[in-house]
Amino acid sequence: MCAVVARVLQPTVPVIALTGYLGAGKTTLLNHVLRAPGARIGVVINDFGELNVDAALVSGQVDEPASIAGGCICCLPDDGGLDDALAKLADPKLALDAIIVEASGLADPIAISRIIRFSGVDRIRPGGIVDVIDAKAHFDTVDPHATPPARYGAASLVVVNKLDQVPHDDRDGVLARIADRVRERNPDVHLVGAIAGRVDPALLYDVSEAATEDGQLSLRELLVDAEPDEHPHVHADSVTVTTDGCVDPDALFDVLEQPPDGVYRLKGIVAVRYRDRVRSYVVNVVGTSVHIAAAPSSARTNSLVAIGTHIDADDVRGRVQAALRPRDGTPSVSGVRRLQRYRRLSV
Repeated sequence: MCAVVARVLQPTVPVIALTGYLGAGKTTLLNHVLRAPGARIGVVINDFGELNVDAALVSGQVDEPASIAGGCICCLPDDGGLDDALAKLADPKLALDAIIVEASGLADPIAISRIIRFSGVDRIRPGGIVDVIDAKAHFDTVDPHATPPARYGAASLVVVNKLDQVPHDDRDGVLARIADRVRERNPDVHLVGAIAGRVDPALLYDVSEAATEDGQLSLRELLVDAEPDEHPHVHADSVTVTTDGCVDPDALFDVLEQPPDGVYRLKGIVAVRYRDRVRSYVVNVVGTSVHIAAAPSSARTNSLVAIGTHIDADDVRGRVQAALRPRDGTPSVSGVRRLQRYRRLSV
């Protein structure tokens, strides 16, 4: 039997960057995902105009949206105040599930990605770069040249928004054309189409299904009920696998580095035997970004949840089960090295 040794640690908060040209629908998408019941989300706004985020969705969660004035984050000195905002929101007392940074329409996703990844703030980790694209105006504004723009290389999730403004018979062709262009720069990107920014919040962060203590509908649930339902909603699928024992890190990282088709996020806890000790780790994967941290003391079994769109559930379950299959004996040297490498990169 694999007995787990773990320490009590503060969980890290994913920081999700929301980028896209002016008018692509970033704020519409943000307001939609903030309506998820049960989630505690911090918001950082960086724009030249007025704050258009629905304050009712943020009030009571983190008071008000944290605003960074003075222009685009990536054009301001140092981090432009982003680290200060992130440090405030990462306070364990807030117990946030995620922090969303809505960048200016002029912001460079590559620069934003670097700022977040190399931030000196404790208790945060990269949660992905969500780039919102205007399906109708995209090739006139973002991608008008022969060579795909470099910004495609930073995105982990591309949301092709405003599909309702494209004739129905042309939508599949527009999606395919945008996907081909984006994947010239970024072959591993996850891409979904949307109308009115309606993507499943589970693609971005963990959404609790717990009811409010008094059994009454929360403000967010009332807003969800009031939200017009004439537009299709991009739904996320998930597969959960649990096992006992210690896993082979090589098999684990094979699936973390190359997730099954359609899988955008992987999260969970795994146990690994190393030098006659058993250690458990928290695993978080967003796109191609792998984050490994020491698990809290409550961890006792291996569990991985795969989240994505249009997934083959049987294939996903089979691959994750193979990654979590208990292995006896000492793990391979290569597996330990891969684990150590990701632990260093995740600090």
